[in-house]
Amino acid sequence: MSAKKSFVLRIDEATYAALEKWAADEFRSVNGQLEWMIHQALREAGRLGKEKKKGKSGEDQP
Repeated sequence: MSAKKSFVLRIDEATYAALEKWAADEFRSVNGQLEWMIHQALREAGRLGKEKKKGKSGEDQP
């Protein structure tokens, strides 16, 4: 498991409420939802570099 970096994020109450509802709908925490959203945006923008694919056994595949 890789280390995680902590930082402060300030957002308005309405945005947080919408994010909290979305996270609950997806059975995630707000933090987990933000991580997922950022990862999706980075992947779609081609900013992640090469990602390893997981095989059926759960092991990394080149």
